[in-house]
Amino acid sequence: MTVYRYSSTASLIAQSPARREIQSFEHWLLGERYSAFATECHLRRLAFVARRLPEIASGAPLSRARLGAVFGRERKPQSRLFCFAGTRRAYERYLCAGGRLIAEPRGPYADLLEQYAQYLIDVRGLSASARGHHAQEVSSLLHRGLPRERPLVGLTRTDVERYIQLRSREVTRHSLQHLVACLRAFLRFAHDHGLVAERLDGLDTPRTYRDELPPRAMPWESVQTLLAAIDPQSRCGRRDRCMLHLIAHYGLRPSEVVGLRLDSIDWRTGVLTAYQPKTRSTLTLPLAPPTIRLLREYLDQERLRFETTAPELFLRARCPFVPLERTVLCDVFKRRMREAGITGYGKHVYCLRHTVAMQLLARGVGVKAIGDVLGHRSLSGTCAYLRLDLAMLRGVALDVPRRRGDHHA
Repeated sequence: MTVYRYSSTASLIAQSPARREIQSFEHWLLGERYSAFATECHLRRLAFVARRLPEIASGAPLSRARLGAVFGRERKPQSRLFCFAGTRRAYERYLCAGGRLIAEPRGPYADLLEQYAQYLIDVRGLSASARGHHAQEVSSLLHRGLPRERPLVGLTRTDVERYIQLRSREVTRHSLQHLVACLRAFLRFAHDHGLVAERLDGLDTPRTYRDELPPRAMPWESVQTLLAAIDPQSRCGRRDRCMLHLIAHYGLRPSEVVGLRLDSIDWRTGVLTAYQPKTRSTLTLPLAPPTIRLLREYLDQERLRFETTAPELFLRARCPFVPLERTVLCDVFKRRMREAGITGYGKHVYCLRHTVAMQLLARGVGVKAIGDVLGHRSLSGTCAYLRLDLAMLRGVALDVPRRRGDHHA
């Protein structure tokens, strides 16, 4: 029998008409590595909601709209709304795993998007992330670029150009270049399959140039300010400080940081071993004493307190305690930059990698060695990190020759 923290939880579940469903939900939560405390909280909320939702006791399929209407009634105080919303999301995942979540109504272009997604797999062999980007842009074109009540076969070049002008006000020129590439691929597919009357994939793409943007590296003083501003006593403070420290001092990618495991650190020799997915190679780095101290504090004060056997070094701070996605690092960076009051250096955590590259270059490290540390395949990739540095140019500038007689002026 499960031992609950609250004495009333067992009787609450036993008296509920949906006790079998609640017990099944409990086994699923524990299997998904939710902590015992979070599991008990979800069970209590589901037992409370089951009084108004007889479908839970009967085990009938449920829709997101139906769940949202019932769980959403708990609105006061606001913290109660957030807590019940978390239980609703967990229960939706449980229903989806059991095939009991009613699918949302299909949109008018659902079949077309599925057909195009299969084409991207069979013909172009794109990855899941690339297919998702294509699907997002194509869906936007169909819903925002195609005039209402006009079939896709009536799409014209004017419609496409008007849509590109609309998107150009929403994204940067670099993003617009990728957007146009997605539209070209879809419009070529649509013409080859007879979905549009004329060929529309001859689109002009905006021009971009290497090194046209200013340097993305942050001054080292700003990096130190950022790391010092993270309160280790705050929620995720030690974890966030360790992750940003590893990027700022060792140039690791976000994917390499979230991929670290507990056994990636050799405490006896003080060496970190990181796998680089982009180059499919392993990078071995010696750790400085301050880094070892930060990692030990994080392990002792945060990581080892999680009720999980997951081998990853950095985990979510909330249940379930699962490994982080690499995109989390960008959100952490933006939040910590905002808390530190630092502005003007972009919103992507990669600017810390640019800072590492510029620091190494300033110390006389060769470009090839910098590329090896950052995990680049070619020197051209490394040179994108080493943009114009006016301070360095002043140090190597030649004296302006003077004309004869200028010293008498």
